Amino acid sequence: MLTTFKATAKALPEGLQVETNSRGFKILFDEPEDLGGTDTAMNPVEALLCALGACQSIVVKAFAAAHDITFEEFHVELEGDLDPDGFMGLADVRNGFQEIRFVMHFKTNEPKEKIEEFAKFIENTCPVGDCLSNGVKLVLSGVAID
Repeated sequence: MLTTFKATAKALPEGLQVETNSRGFKILFDEPEDLGGTDTAMNPVEALLCALGACQSIVVKAFAAAHDITFEEFHVELEGDLDPDGFMGLADVRNGFQEIRFVMHFKTNEPKEKIEEFAKFIENTCPVGDCLSNGVKLVLSGVAID
């Protein structure tokens, strides 16, 4: 059964700041000064990396016991390549990430092969990773004049 998630994003008067809201939780976004922002918060593509890492971390915690995996700590390092000239209209290049790389770090006594198999499960289960790997249909449902 499909579940619909909802969010809002509101441009703020200061620079390129945006306040987002979902279920009453707020996140502030901005851009670095060299891209026209005030550098008061992470930008949306940095948040995308964070969302992927958070999703992978949640999958680890939610499914470790079912896969007979024990660990003391987990974290993931992520990086992505993006050419800001596309966003700025300075070059005819893709606006988004061209590649995202990540390294999963487990503090565990489990055999490496078992952890590598679990890492494959994490990649196949993470909803944010699925959205990025397979794309999502974006639909402009309308434009409202308030």
